[in-house]
Amino acid sequence: MDRAVCITWYDLPEADRAGYLDWLHHSYIPRVLARKGVLWGAHYASVDKGAMSTMRKKGKELKSTADATVPTGDRYLLLFGGVDAAVFGDPTPAAFDAGLPEADRQMLALRAGERVNVMIETARVEGPECGTYKDGMALTPCIQLGNFTCDWQNEQEMLGWYTQWRMPAMRTLPGCVRTRKFASVAGWAKHSILYEFTSLEMRNAHFTKHEDGHPDMVAWGNRVVATLTHAPGSANLATRLWPPLVETPV
Repeated sequence: MDRAVCITWYDLPEADRAGYLDWLHHSYIPRVLARKGVLWGAHYASVDKGAMSTMRKKGKELKSTADATVPTGDRYLLLFGGVDAAVFGDPTPAAFDAGLPEADRQMLALRAGERVNVMIETARVEGPECGTYKDGMALTPCIQLGNFTCDWQNEQEMLGWYTQWRMPAMRTLPGCVRTRKFASVAGWAKHSILYEFTSLEMRNAHFTKHEDGHPDMVAWGNRVVATLTHAPGSANLATRLWPPLVETPV
């Protein structure tokens, strides 16, 4: 099973986007996938905040870190799944990149505000679309990824909320394939939550409504969210660039 994940957030100059994406998708990602224990890779572009349907109407205002040392890139998300965290420990992501040929390092240098986390899975639930999802463990066409820290005094309540309410609610949410909770091995964010959806449209149509009719859960969620400090740009709603999406014949 894919119990570990390496996540990179970054920005990219628009002028270099086409050449970089061609290199990333056809050279860099296959090279990482060739490493022993790496099971899948996926690359995403974040949806503009103004274009995403959020839960803020219910009072869940997200607090972002004020730590100026935390890199601020968030427009692109590159994820690799592995059998365990040790897959990304020898070599580490930084050492792997540093060992690439000069031409590849020049492409990597185009990334701005790069931030990396290696995480291990602590919990997983399957949504109603999991049974018909044909790509196995590969990530879905649309994801929502939150990454944050939480003071230790509040972590038990956060654990209870995710375990007793938020993740079980995803089991019946239309459009949801999987939901996975992660804890950090390396990187700024201490925790992460990954939601996988069949499409952006299905996420926006249903995710924001899953607490309708449950005012007690809304209040609990608001209380937990107030204790979290998010990385810049979190939570990211993103659509998949690679593997390319296959158009369904009309």
